[in-house]
Amino acid sequence: MKQTCLVILAAFGAILPAMASGAQVWPMKPLRAVVPAGAGSTVDIVPRVVFEQLSAQLGQNIVVENRPGAGTTIGSTLVAKAIPDGHTFLVNSSAHTITPALYHNLAYDAARDLTPVVPLGITPQVLVTSPAKGYRTLESFIAASKARPGAFNFSSVGLGTSTHMAAERFRVSANLSVVHVPFKGGGEAMSEVMAGRVEFFFGPVGLVLPNVRDGKLIALAVNSAKRSSALPDVPTMREAGLSDAEYPFWFGLFLPAQTPRHIVDRLNRETLTALQAPKVRDRLATLGIEPMAMTPQEFGTYVEQEFRVNATLVKTIGLKLD
Repeated sequence: MKQTCLVILAAFGAILPAMASGAQVWPMKPLRAVVPAGAGSTVDIVPRVVFEQLSAQLGQNIVVENRPGAGTTIGSTLVAKAIPDGHTFLVNSSAHTITPALYHNLAYDAARDLTPVVPLGITPQVLVTSPAKGYRTLESFIAASKARPGAFNFSSVGLGTSTHMAAERFRVSANLSVVHVPFKGGGEAMSEVMAGRVEFFFGPVGLVLPNVRDGKLIALAVNSAKRSSALPDVPTMREAGLSDAEYPFWFGLFLPAQTPRHIVDRLNRETLTALQAPKVRDRLATLGIEPMAMTPQEFGTYVEQEFRVNATLVKTIGLKLD
C-alpha cells in the first residue's frame, strides 16, 4: 500500500509541472483581431502594419476581421462577449472611449468588459483649410470665424467620430459658433474643404498629410501636446493660444475582461517589441503615428481618463445618438 501511494505521488508530481506549463501556453491557435471599422480605414491600416511582425513573434497567424457599424459598437460587443482565452482581441481607437457617452443602451460596458492591453500609437489631428481662403495662422482663422458667427462650417466623417469631437473641442475652447457638416468618409470631408465649400476639417496626420504636402490644404495647427514629427513647422493648439483643445487620435488593443493576466502581459510585451522593429516603426512614422509605449496598467489609466474627457465633452455639446 505504501509503495502504491509513492507511485501515485510520483505520478502526480510529474503531472503538476505539465499542468502548470500548459496553463502558460499561449497562443495555441491563430488569433482573431476584430477591427470595428471598414477595411482601408486608418483604424484598419495601423494594426496591419504591426501584425506581420507580431504574428512572427507569437508563431501564430493573426486574422483581421472587419466588423464596422453602429459607431464601432458591433465589433466591440463581439469581443466583449468572446471567450476570454486571449485568442480574440479588439483593435480600436479613441472611439472606444467616445461611444459610452453617446449610446446609453450598449450591449456591453466599455470600461468593465474590455481590458486595455497596449496602445499601438497616437497621432495628432490637424486643423486644415483651403489655401484659397487665405488663412495662414490659427489666430487669423479664429478671428475671421468670430467676426462672422455661424457662417463657418466644418466637415467630419460622421457624428460622434474623433474628427467630429476634435472639432467640437476646438470650437468650445475657442468659443466659436460654427456648423457641423458630417460626411461618410475622410476623402469626401477633405474634398469639400479643398473645394472651398467647407471651411475646415480635423483629420489624422496620415490622412491629411499628402494633400498638405501637395499644397491642396493648409495645416494651421495640430491638437496634440507636442508638434508632429511629420509636420514640424505646424504649431500645437497650445502654442497658438488655446489651452484646452488637445484631442489626438490613438489606437490600441483590448482583450475581453477576465482574460488571464499572463496573457494580457505577454501580448503587451510582444506588441511593444513588434513596434520597435525598424520596418514597423518606419512605416508607422510615414502614417504620422507617434510611439505611445505603456504597460497595461498605464494604458488602463489613460483610457479611464479618456472616458472622463469624452463624457464631459459630449455633455457640454449636448450630443446624443440614442
